[in-house]
Amino acid sequence: MSKPETTAATNFLRPIVQADLDSGKHASIVTRFPPEPNGYLHIGHAKSICLNFGLAQEFGGVCNLRFDDTNPAKEDQEYIDAIKSDVQWLGFQWAGEERYASGYFDQLYAWAVHLIEAGKAYVCDLTPEQAREYRGSLTEPGKNSPFRERSVEENLDLFARMKAGEFPDGARALRAKIDMASPNMNMRDPILYRIRHAHHHQTGDKWCIYPSYDFTHGQSDAIEGITHSICTLEFEDHRPLYEWFLEHLPVPAKPRQYEFARLNLNYTITSKRKLKQLVDEGHVKGWDDPRMSTLSGFRRRGYTPASIRNFCDMIGVNRAGGVVDIGMLEFAIREDLDANAARAMCVLKPLKVVITNYPEGQVENLELPRHPKQDMGVRVLPFSREIYIDASDFEEVPPAGFKRLIPGGEVRLRGSYVIRADEAIKDAEGNIVELRCFYDENTLGKNPEGRKVKGVIHWVPAAESVECEVRLYDRLFRSANPEKDEEGGSFLDNINPESLVVLKGCRAEPSLANAEPEERFQFEREGYFCADIKDSKPGAPVFNRTVTLRDSWGA
Repeated sequence: MSKPETTAATNFLRPIVQADLDSGKHASIVTRFPPEPNGYLHIGHAKSICLNFGLAQEFGGVCNLRFDDTNPAKEDQEYIDAIKSDVQWLGFQWAGEERYASGYFDQLYAWAVHLIEAGKAYVCDLTPEQAREYRGSLTEPGKNSPFRERSVEENLDLFARMKAGEFPDGARALRAKIDMASPNMNMRDPILYRIRHAHHHQTGDKWCIYPSYDFTHGQSDAIEGITHSICTLEFEDHRPLYEWFLEHLPVPAKPRQYEFARLNLNYTITSKRKLKQLVDEGHVKGWDDPRMSTLSGFRRRGYTPASIRNFCDMIGVNRAGGVVDIGMLEFAIREDLDANAARAMCVLKPLKVVITNYPEGQVENLELPRHPKQDMGVRVLPFSREIYIDASDFEEVPPAGFKRLIPGGEVRLRGSYVIRADEAIKDAEGNIVELRCFYDENTLGKNPEGRKVKGVIHWVPAAESVECEVRLYDRLFRSANPEKDEEGGSFLDNINPESLVVLKGCRAEPSLANAEPEERFQFEREGYFCADIKDSKPGAPVFNRTVTLRDSWGA
């Protein structure tokens, strides 16, 4: 895509925070990033991370990391560890130790008792199916539960027995007593506690009742003294309930909730449920598969923290929904790597070249810059009689406009000599397996006299090059909107069968032999690549393509 506009990105929350500080409403700001530990973080979370931590940094405040861990059946320590790692990788550090909503379970239970004693909560025996029926619809009001008028004493007794584990899962629930006729469905006597006999990763087997997300979230914000509770727009309809709890409980602070538009990125899935399905069903190779929209996946693919932060700055923060072109994210990483990635040469489909007039046994150590504009030093390429070029750089019958090697034609080897193709050696099936070429010894660092050579191709030395594996990653989905399959199928039917192509037997220049995991390079004429975090080893590197040199999906 073309370069995005470089005007300053909007963030409607900045003036709100500034006004609160100027008026003295808050002496300093406290924000939080509150993920549920039921999956890995994805690119949408990056927007929230950059927003919450970024505002705290900009205005001299602090940002907490809090795990809203109210559903032990879907949560795991693996997710907690991955989330902490991702936040730090992006370049942020939370205030103090990480926090857990489960650390507030005793206080939340006490506040639930407070609501019961105030006649604002009751134990309901409706089954989940009956509760849905009683709840009504967007056009029809709900109706009161037959258990709504239980006495305070009975509710306190039943709630204590729920906590003691006397009842099976789903047998009863504690609900707030608000308004079953409210036009806002969230205010129709929402559930505060459910019975779940489940082991919790933080509290073990202490609890068999767990608070709902809505009951937990706002009160956790209040306990932590959050000044600006920033959520995505789907929580806008939950704000009246958020405020109702703060109004009816003796909380130590009263945070204010603000909503912003979540990140919707085309060609991308960000539903944690669907990302988990991709992993569980083997469509990808784990949460950190480089095709995934998870931060772990982007990291393994070679994206930099700076590129993701810059992308989040580019798209801005507002309340208007919309779909962001993934080309903007790809632009951000290209811009970063163009400036900061060392250059190298790697031949993906090696074709051997024998330079017939080059002296046998002779080796020249050519020095090439590691970056054309940055002072990153040089790398050494041995040049001798036998080299590899890419098979696509030679055509016996070239198409129109072909500026590479052809029979009798000349090209320049990057940073080296001009060569001419004299003969193509073929195997029994007619496949070209070797080229015999002639080099002009007077063309190192200068043009040949009396003729113009248009093409420049990359190469590696045959003897000193290192064999490597190259994984060509592309977009996981073929459709800009993977959720909508034209033939009525699921998002799985939109998976791009060419999203991963594995090339073995590639040949890389010697400087790449001991590439460090996550070290990033521009492979000249091929794209940007990084050494795989998990599989790349010294002497046997594995490179993941981060992004092509230019947008190959454009019209």
